[in-house]
Amino acid sequence: MRRAEALSKAATLIEALPWLATFHGTTVVIKYGGNAMTDEGLRERFAEDVVFLRYAGLRPVIVHGGGPQINAQLDRLGIESTFTAGLRVTTPEAMQVVRMVLVGQVNRDVVGLINRHGPFAIGMSGEDAHLLTAVRKHAVVDGVGVDIGQVGEIVAVEAGAVRALLDDGRIPVISSVARSDDGTVYNVNADTAAAALAVALRASKLIVLTDVAGLYRDWRPDAGEDEIIERLSATELEKLLPSLSSGMIPKMEACLTAVRGGVPRAHVLDGRVPHSVLLEIFTDEGVGTMVLPDVPATPHAPDQLTARPTAAAQPKGNDQ
Repeated sequence: MRRAEALSKAATLIEALPWLATFHGTTVVIKYGGNAMTDEGLRERFAEDVVFLRYAGLRPVIVHGGGPQINAQLDRLGIESTFTAGLRVTTPEAMQVVRMVLVGQVNRDVVGLINRHGPFAIGMSGEDAHLLTAVRKHAVVDGVGVDIGQVGEIVAVEAGAVRALLDDGRIPVISSVARSDDGTVYNVNADTAAAALAVALRASKLIVLTDVAGLYRDWRPDAGEDEIIERLSATELEKLLPSLSSGMIPKMEACLTAVRGGVPRAHVLDGRVPHSVLLEIFTDEGVGTMVLPDVPATPHAPDQLTARPTAAAQPKGNDQ
């Protein structure tokens, strides 16, 4: 029995070998949120995954939200919180709370988790070194623009500080707030921020962790794993966007932005599954849903895409 278990572990390591070679030295941007951020066991597993990537020779960058933590603090203060088209309506009063929670609480918690395993993580916000520049964003509801307060749309990324940290062997952990040219601070959707940063860093992958298993072919309450779309192109995804739930739209738009901006692959993974990041990167079949450019980038090594059939979709999902 012990020998069989040992051989199984050895087979897993050998399966990972071509992917270690493929992604060694490349940058991977991971959007961290949902239950993976609030469940203590999943938090620990996520930190282990990130440090594993660093020791395996990859250059992970973490972009985090903090919806549950923001909601809890707003509730404690008696500040109403609403969403429009999947985006948080952010009044000046709410923005003070968003900034405090994301930069002062959640960012420090994530940095501390990772640094239990080594002195790698350094916290930043999108304001630091003008990393993210934003303008006021309006939500679109039934074709009409709706003012949602201090919510920003990213118009520029200055990634020099992040590159410097990566070159020094660090793991940047970035909270999703941004500034405008006039100094106004904006709440920026973390999925959107991760996509913009992945493009600016010429990342090899964008990984979005969420609270669903992926994009569903025909979602229903009892939908199983066989209903998950394993692979689709940018054009296929674009056609599906109008049919998606409001919570899933920012995530899939982020994937679309990434692959159309030069990122070879973007993934939506179930953050409720322990070590889902490692399963995606280092196994032949991978997990979740993968979005590809219409003209796939030339792979550096054996291509994971061939194991994933294309399909049409009716998906679901919602997490902040």
